[in-house]
Amino acid sequence: RFQACVYFASVFQAMSCGIHYLASVFMAVTPNFVCGFPGNVSSVLFHNSSASSIEDIWTLWTSTENYIVVQLENGEIWELDQCSRSKREVSLDLAYEYEGNKSVFPCSDGFLYDDVKWKSTVVTQWDLVCDREWLAKLIQPMFMLGVLVGAVIFGDIADRLGRQRVIWFTSAGQFVFGIAVAFTFDYYSFVIVRFLLAMVSSGYLVVAFVYVTEFAGIKARTWASMHVHAFFAMGIMIVALVGFLVRTWWVYQIFLSIATLPFVLCCWMLPETPFWLLSEERYEDAQKVIDTMARWNKVSTPCKVSELCSVQQDDLASGRAGDNDTSSTKKHNILDLFCNWQIARRTITVWLIWFTGSLGYYVFSLSSVSLGGNEYLNLFLIGAVELPCYIIACLAMDKLGRRNTLIPFLLLSALICVLIMFLPQDFNILIILANMAGKFSIGVAFGLIYLYTAELYPTIVRSLAVGSGSMMCRVGSVVAPFCVYLRSVWIFMPLVATVYFFQLLVGIMALLSGILTTMLPETLGKPLTNTLVEATEMGRNKKSCSEKTPPAHSGAALEKIEMFGQERVGTDK
Repeated sequence: RFQACVYFASVFQAMSCGIHYLASVFMAVTPNFVCGFPGNVSSVLFHNSSASSIEDIWTLWTSTENYIVVQLENGEIWELDQCSRSKREVSLDLAYEYEGNKSVFPCSDGFLYDDVKWKSTVVTQWDLVCDREWLAKLIQPMFMLGVLVGAVIFGDIADRLGRQRVIWFTSAGQFVFGIAVAFTFDYYSFVIVRFLLAMVSSGYLVVAFVYVTEFAGIKARTWASMHVHAFFAMGIMIVALVGFLVRTWWVYQIFLSIATLPFVLCCWMLPETPFWLLSEERYEDAQKVIDTMARWNKVSTPCKVSELCSVQQDDLASGRAGDNDTSSTKKHNILDLFCNWQIARRTITVWLIWFTGSLGYYVFSLSSVSLGGNEYLNLFLIGAVELPCYIIACLAMDKLGRRNTLIPFLLLSALICVLIMFLPQDFNILIILANMAGKFSIGVAFGLIYLYTAELYPTIVRSLAVGSGSMMCRVGSVVAPFCVYLRSVWIFMPLVATVYFFQLLVGIMALLSGILTTMLPETLGKPLTNTLVEATEMGRNKKSCSEKTPPAHSGAALEKIEMFGQERVGTDK
């Protein structure tokens, strides 16, 4: 009961992470637009169609190469392109084609936007078009850069100050910065506040995975960790729903941020994890949390930390006699993820999987844009397709193991990437199915690696390991959006060829990741480790890191604490 309440309270906030990650999909939409004109319009002409206002012409607009002819009340005739306007020197009659002299002017009177779908976006708010178009293209990469920074910073802080404090701060930060985005006064303040929002959103997601992993027992750990992704996917579906209902960007942002409020009001009640408290030798605080768990779960004889850790404390005392620097007092950093060859090889492999999963996820999402139809429904389905993905992943992880599930899905992703390269362009249905299958397979690997990383590393560096892996993941996320813009940079290279190039890149990296994964240890059914020595021994390598650490059985003692609240009451999950 206790673990269930903590879990659902924690993962509810993961929806807000999914919301903020994808919010720019509709917030930064660039609608149809043309250059503004000086004066009041009397008539409008577009090919063979005439109207009294430009608003009536937008339904006929089919290409950015089009232009609109307008006649002003003073008799002047202007040709309006997207990034320039031309004044006809001879204004005889209103005709679409004109062979005479023209005077070209910049868009000094602003732009006219199609507001049929969106009343206002950040693009229309600050005219992020033409020579300022690159600013609009930086919105999502800058957000992902903030996600990258937040993953590293808050992952390290969570190992130093505890999971509880980081969850408090990042939850409040998501609400405050989410609302603040809606009230930014210019583009640069908008990007800065969204950067801060990205940092706290990423920080929460990274620490939440570690938090629920350390509270869930072995039997429930797989489903508990994987379904954090499911709540993230539900956040994506909420973006589609709110985007369909609200068409003004700042109102849209406020509605999305309100989803954070219920958790902010109650997150202060979440306890610190016993794992972290014990790693910091705060045994009395750990005992209080365990006693609270026992009362909630109606366990009459809760376990005692002093009994479970008596051997560990004796070894720690003997270790201090010879060396004052123990692993429990040492401040750990990212170099500890490379403390010996076994751990270093594990870290490199895990980082590669994180990067490949992120890059593949966004490349396949890019391909799904060609599906056409209703963009709101498409985004909703993009989120919905992840739900069965995680269910299948959970079943496979519990039956086959983490490594044995990860390897085939990585190799399948590589195979699908190669298959897409050889599918004829006319076979649209097959291409769509292949892209969805590719996203499904890479989604399994992408979702699995969070839990697998948490299980591969000990308590003292677990948040740091997940945070650094998420950093590599966000490097892929930062790179992926630029694939969309290569068509305008590499004019000689068609968009389809560009997408294929990156799919081939994903395929090669997925193949390499799948091969390297065979050298990782299996963690299914094994207790979480507490020291780097235990983590090294799990890889069947007896080399220890350059530090004094408690013996391997200390992690097993901690695992008893993890499991007592569930197994003592005879439940399976």
